[in-house]
Amino acid sequence: MANTINKASSAALHTTVQNYYDGKLLMEMEKRLVYYQGGQRRSLPKGSGRVAEFWRYEPFDAVTTALTEGVVPDGQTLSMSKVTAEVKAYGGYVATTDVLDLTGVNTQTNQLVHLMARQGALSVDHIVRDVIFGGTNAMYCGKKAARDAVTAADKLTSKELRKAVKALKKNHAQTFGGYYIAIVGPDTMYDLQEDEAFIKVSQYQDKENIYTGEVGRLFGVRLVETTEAKIFEGKGASGADVASVIVLGKYAYGITSLKGSKPSVIVKPAGSAGTADPLDQISTVGWKMDGFGVKMLQPEYAVRIECGFSA
Repeated sequence: MANTINKASSAALHTTVQNYYDGKLLMEMEKRLVYYQGGQRRSLPKGSGRVAEFWRYEPFDAVTTALTEGVVPDGQTLSMSKVTAEVKAYGGYVATTDVLDLTGVNTQTNQLVHLMARQGALSVDHIVRDVIFGGTNAMYCGKKAARDAVTAADKLTSKELRKAVKALKKNHAQTFGGYYIAIVGPDTMYDLQEDEAFIKVSQYQDKENIYTGEVGRLFGVRLVETTEAKIFEGKGASGADVASVIVLGKYAYGITSLKGSKPSVIVKPAGSAGTADPLDQISTVGWKMDGFGVKMLQPEYAVRIECGFSA
């Protein structure tokens, strides 16, 4: 079964049912896309290749020389650099020997779509996470100089968050509506919640436009929690686990996809594989993202904080 390629179109499934599954997949994925939501998005038109271009403009320095009456000053040279991101397809599927009911919403298929949505979201978010965590703009708690010096006692505090904010401000990183975003794991979030200045989401005056996973704010940073935050197991001092937090400014990284491309669910009923399923025994449910890519645009707009955490 692992080598079977189903070439039949999913049009065999009733249109309204297919649309329902597609919608269900998107809703399930959106609940889990944490790293994805902070990227600058660009659509790659169909028929324009597999590589998207992002252009980064270098800011001009301040002008401190006064104009001379009647004299046209020299123009300034525009400086820009190109960053490219290649779109690739991703997907996965699961096979089942139960018969799929083509006229209604099958309970088992619902569960499989749920599992596929979870895998799709994890896959997309891990791809984004690994790219943005690959930057060299790093800070280490406890005034340590490197990851292998971090101990379990070097916990994340609001002081490190304020340092990250300071670094982003000095690099002229824009905010997301007045706040930077920090993506944290449950371990580091547990330590941060001890800070008296921590404001829970339930205490917000304005509860609109809350990010997926947002749990609160602290010193100009919106804290977004995910169980998929990167942990460097055994890489700290004396084999300690080291947690990582990413603090982001706007336009730090870009996400591109083929125009009109979205995660879709593909349901293949038994028998749709033709001679590959001669007795109509095998059904499959899968997910696919036709074209997707991610690239760092402004590495200085992302600060990675590495720290220990409470057991």
